[in-house]
Amino acid sequence: MERSDAEKCLAFIQTALNPPDKGKVKPESQRPVVTISRLTGAGGLTIAENVADYLNERRPKKAAEWTVFDKNLVQKVLEEHDLPAQLEKFMPEDRFSGISDTVEELLGLHPSSWRLVQQMTETVLRLAEMGSCILVGRGAGLITAHLPQAIHVRLIGSLEARVAHLQELHQLSKKKALEMVESEDKARRRYVMKYLKSDPDDPLHYHLILNTDRVSTEEAARLIGEAVLGLQKRLAAEEEARK
Repeated sequence: MERSDAEKCLAFIQTALNPPDKGKVKPESQRPVVTISRLTGAGGLTIAENVADYLNERRPKKAAEWTVFDKNLVQKVLEEHDLPAQLEKFMPEDRFSGISDTVEELLGLHPSSWRLVQQMTETVLRLAEMGSCILVGRGAGLITAHLPQAIHVRLIGSLEARVAHLQELHQLSKKKALEMVESEDKARRRYVMKYLKSDPDDPLHYHLILNTDRVSTEEAARLIGEAVLGLQKRLAAEEEARK
């Protein structure tokens, strides 16, 4: 029976903290992490899941299973920082917009959005340091930019193709799908610009930029997976040379 996202997250964390070959754990630098930044409708989650499948088919028997953190990342933040489940509605990237942090804090509605972003950042870094995970969205690529074991990917596509994808995925009219693409793209850009002080469209942030109009889901997963395997070999060779 297929495991839920929550079960996959728990298994990932337990394996990372208690590896089968405990006492002979490989250096963290040999356990890459992938971050995926995406335009709305470019297939970020689907490609992330395909990358996880690609890498899991090729991982050593005792290695940690590759796990995707997307919406389940919000749940991880809530659990790790002992926050009430009701705060989930405040955590997505499109939530941080025009509402005043000061007013919300004074009313005791929830921690300021700056505090929530700080907690998200702490959780992203912990997961990245464990390795063998794929982090989708929430500025994960910028948060982990200093980590040599991280590979950063940007998924793009034409507006027409992305709208058509959302129409099919969510059974929306073309007008509604267009509104969704434009609204979410603006919200994600606003989130990164406001809290991480960077432009998500800057190509220099990424190792790979893939146009999903021209690259299939399977090919995108293969390209990212091969980049990860190549990085893993290089880091292992560097570690061996330092011994």
